[in-house]
Amino acid sequence: MPSPRFTTLTSLLLLTTPFLTPALAINEKNAGPEKVELKFKLPPPTPLSWEEEMKTFKIEKGFRIELVASEPMIESPIAVSFDDQGRLYVVEMRGYMHDLAGAGETEPTGRISLLEDTDGDGRMDKATAFLDKLVMPRAVMAVNGGVLVAEPPNLLFCKDTDGDGKADVKEVVTSDYGTLGGQPEHMANTPVWAMDNAIWSAGYSTRFKLRGGVWQKDSGLGRGQWGLCQDNYGRLYFNYNSDMLRADLLPTEAFTRNPLLRNASSINAKVAADQTLFPSHPTPGVNRGYDPKSLRADGTLTKPTGTCGALIYRGDAFPAAYRGNAFIPEPCANLVKRFTMSENDGIVKATNTAKTTEFLTSTDERFRPVNAADGPDGALYIVDMYRGIIQHQSFLTHYLIANIKDRKLETPFNQGRIWRIVPDTKERPQPVKVSKEAKMLTHANGWVRDTAQRLIVESSDSSAIPSLKELLASDSPITRLHALWTLDGLSAATPDLLRTALTDKDAQVRAAAVRISGRDLAPDLIALTSEKDALVLAHLAIKLTSFNLPDADTAVAKLLSINGKNALVREGALTGLRGREAAFAKLLAAQLSKSNSASITPVIEALGALLASANKAGPFEDMLELAAAQPQGGAIQVAAIKGLATSSADPKSKTTPKLLWLEAEPATLKTLKTAMTDKTSAKLFTSVEARLAWPGKPGAPPPPKIVPLNEAQTALYEKGKTIYATLCAACHQPHGFGLDGLAPPLVDSEWVLGKAELPARIIMHGLAGPVKVGGRSFNLAMPPLPQLTDEDVAGVLTYIRREWEHNASPVDTKAVTAIRTQTKGRTVMWTEQELKNLGKKPSSK
Repeated sequence: MPSPRFTTLTSLLLLTTPFLTPALAINEKNAGPEKVELKFKLPPPTPLSWEEEMKTFKIEKGFRIELVASEPMIESPIAVSFDDQGRLYVVEMRGYMHDLAGAGETEPTGRISLLEDTDGDGRMDKATAFLDKLVMPRAVMAVNGGVLVAEPPNLLFCKDTDGDGKADVKEVVTSDYGTLGGQPEHMANTPVWAMDNAIWSAGYSTRFKLRGGVWQKDSGLGRGQWGLCQDNYGRLYFNYNSDMLRADLLPTEAFTRNPLLRNASSINAKVAADQTLFPSHPTPGVNRGYDPKSLRADGTLTKPTGTCGALIYRGDAFPAAYRGNAFIPEPCANLVKRFTMSENDGIVKATNTAKTTEFLTSTDERFRPVNAADGPDGALYIVDMYRGIIQHQSFLTHYLIANIKDRKLETPFNQGRIWRIVPDTKERPQPVKVSKEAKMLTHANGWVRDTAQRLIVESSDSSAIPSLKELLASDSPITRLHALWTLDGLSAATPDLLRTALTDKDAQVRAAAVRISGRDLAPDLIALTSEKDALVLAHLAIKLTSFNLPDADTAVAKLLSINGKNALVREGALTGLRGREAAFAKLLAAQLSKSNSASITPVIEALGALLASANKAGPFEDMLELAAAQPQGGAIQVAAIKGLATSSADPKSKTTPKLLWLEAEPATLKTLKTAMTDKTSAKLFTSVEARLAWPGKPGAPPPPKIVPLNEAQTALYEKGKTIYATLCAACHQPHGFGLDGLAPPLVDSEWVLGKAELPARIIMHGLAGPVKVGGRSFNLAMPPLPQLTDEDVAGVLTYIRREWEHNASPVDTKAVTAIRTQTKGRTVMWTEQELKNLGKKPSSK
């Protein structure tokens, strides 16, 4: 959503008198102080026409900004997508925030408009309501002769089959793309057809593939908040409200294989260290403007609070120095920032080019750039929501409410513009109409290449294969890369073609070939472990560990014995070692020599940390045995114990690690205690020993009582297991560790193992807003599941409370029925605070 959580709402100059505001801030945790001081005073700003707004822009020398469309043609635009013929689909969220209470959100006033430039002058002159009567639509993407449209909770495929510009086909692709009535700042958005021929989204963990006209769901990880894009190599880039640019440096889907690999630096990587902002006018009307750290002395915002819709520019209209740069809207500061990008050994870095100004700024506080896009003419397009309020009412602070009311910024809410940025030359770049000809993959405009690849793959037209094979011999690595992925999309990347690509002179092409290769090419991949490029090695480690073959694991162990210090290579290997950590550690330890200790020990430590997070006694004890078998005080011994001493997958967690029960005291502890005598090692050993318990251990609590399920409870368990697999596992995953950005873990969760009435209420009515699980915060919404009967709910609860080595009590149907009776008539989701306060006496305040 274009209104991230702590966003600035208005670029307000503050008043002089302290006063109290009405209690309109919905979320008490985010409301801030009730008494606010408005320090500066300016008259309420006048809403500007597009001609007047254009005069407020300051753009980097050598560029100019042009209008593409404005009201009344469009209202409240938040996202756009060009089709192959250069027509522009626009998402208009016309129901968003009509006032401070969020009026309008439930009304079907949203629409997808189809804009056309019929006279070729660069400005849209024809608008058709392609799809209207939508409630808070969020995204659009041209695909397969139609478009994907996000209208929570549905992702729809819509198509015009009779040529009138209006959708007459409307099919549901999935019904979990956000939540009906949920928090619009934290729901799925921005579907993008990426180079791997999968459709990825921001704020959503599942990717889609279109094969033979059929939509297929596939694995992925949730990422970002609002906006998603890719670079020339298919890496995904995204952002969060206060972090302007992040990236997945390795294939995101690989990390779904290891749910404990949560703090990997290869995904969700912060690539921009310096995010200092330089607005062209004071912007003190921010959600946290009362905090002196938010603003400079002149009232300008110093750091991002409402980052939106980042773009890696891949057009061909800008000078060469600007291609591949990141352009990032910050609507709260009324600007668009530019970063230059660089790469070293697969690590991407974004450098802030601003010294005292930005690529594009405006002194109009209603300039709300919420998305950036490449166009068919190679230009840069900016979506301007143009309004005073962009912060959702769920996160309004008293301070911001006071500013909005004083500056009269609630209205208008029915304006909006789309702008084009081009070089300041006499000639305007001309748009390209794209076909499914393979030669279009050679075009200098990345948007053209992406669209051509999509058209070929979605057509399943095998006639393009010979031309695509010819492009594999192109002098351009980018062309070869597109040709390879397009062949893969047509299921035509044969072993012979891939063997050739595995020896390509360009590392990105070799990495893609590794990624595409299947198990039948395992011998060829094993032979590549002498590869020198870190990015290719990381992909190789991902692929080889996914095979779970002895020869492949041996090859990875050799690879890591040389390259284990490299985070990308190490984490790539760890993606495929779930459940095999201790066995692989033993294999790797056998590679130890005097010269490679520095490469092996980081991997051993990481494997130990994964086992510490897994909370399973058997594998934990296996790693202890490996450590005890090492030379006293040796590097591997210390690394293994250091890893096992890791208290949590999240270093910020304050949750006490789970006690692991063994049948008896392991003999390895005595060996290790004798070996680890220096102060640091002894402390690590003490931490590890404290996690273990066995019958008779001094100071240990009584061992847990495992009460077997009776026949009826076992039947409920089995019923719940089936329901979980079909309904819950997509989000919380079969392993129960959840998915970042989508669903918190259930394994060892205090919500699952505590009072059974809490998860029962969540299943019945849902859970909205931030919730803390295992010391980690998740700001997500779980929808209610009203289709489940009381017996179904009891079964699911019994299953999750007894699966994954859990030992909580089962739940019977009568208990669920009693809870449902108590909550009869409830129509809203629960919040964390409500559930924690159940049974407590109300405050006397």
